[in-house]
Amino acid sequence: MADRTEYDQFVVDRSPRLLRVAYLLTGDWAAAEDLLQTALVKVWFAWPRVHGDPDAYVRRTIVNTFISWRRRRWTGEIPQALPERVEAADRVTEYVERDALWRLLAELPRRQRAVLVLRYFEDLTEAQIAETLGISVGTVKSQASKGLAKLRTHPALVHSRDQKELIH
Repeated sequence: MADRTEYDQFVVDRSPRLLRVAYLLTGDWAAAEDLLQTALVKVWFAWPRVHGDPDAYVRRTIVNTFISWRRRRWTGEIPQALPERVEAADRVTEYVERDALWRLLAELPRRQRAVLVLRYFEDLTEAQIAETLGISVGTVKSQASKGLAKLRTHPALVHSRDQKELIH
């Protein structure tokens, strides 16, 4: 895979899917673009050493970069309260629940979030996740279990689920 034209074609072909992975990890499009760009720069320098499936290598680079990101001096502007928007009545609940899930996912430790994103959004097997993150399959299972348990027991989701049961 030492050919740089192969790298260029890989980036053109795979960037949308890789950006989706980065977005699911960060929960913010701008941060996802930064994460993907940082990971692709790292991969560009390592491209001559990439053998086999470059998708797995790049996904691992994205996840490792995401996990290693620590507090930054500037984290971007985050609005305290967004203006209310008028949505169709039947879609409001869906948006509220999705927003609550994204917020809760963002509260999870980075490793748990990475495992859940790779498992449930990228549909990777436990073995593939273990290989991507460089951890054991048992660790993948325990991190997924802990992350899902936190999501299931969080008051915001429990309250939402209880309301749904009352309605239906």
